[in-house]
Amino acid sequence: MDVDLILRKDIIITIMDSTIYVITAIALGISVVKSKEKTIQALKKAWKSFENILPQFLSILLIIGFILSVLNPNQISALIGKESGWMGVIIASIIGSITLIPGFIAFPLASALLKNGAGYMQIGAFISTLMMVGIVTIPLEVKFFGKKAAYLRNGLAFVFSLFVALILGVLLK
Repeated sequence: MDVDLILRKDIIITIMDSTIYVITAIALGISVVKSKEKTIQALKKAWKSFENILPQFLSILLIIGFILSVLNPNQISALIGKESGWMGVIIASIIGSITLIPGFIAFPLASALLKNGAGYMQIGAFISTLMMVGIVTIPLEVKFFGKKAAYLRNGLAFVFSLFVALILGVLLK
């Protein structure tokens, strides 16, 4: 990748991040002016939410760190890189189907994998199966929705994930 392009992307991301922080600060200031009590109450709720998410957020760092320490970019590329083709899509789909991690962990993990050689088509399959297919949760689904509905939903979600991967492969070629 061209160094100038990388620098431009970094500058754009920095500007976007700074803009979000400024807008957030302004909105918080407006909120304090309108109602200091409600703002403090909202900040306390936000802090409680952060405390609840913190263990999972720390797990994201551990998962990404572990994966990137075990697999180097060449191995990631070989398994689920652009050149791995449909075999990589199937591997990513199977891993996504049996893995039970929340989206806010999965998306940074996908970003790290992309930066280390994974392909868009393969990551699309991984993320979409991760979000839509639940091999681990099938017993619970069977209990609430019945066997036919649970298997049909998961099967259709798996096929749709492959379709998503195909579209990403065509669009991001």
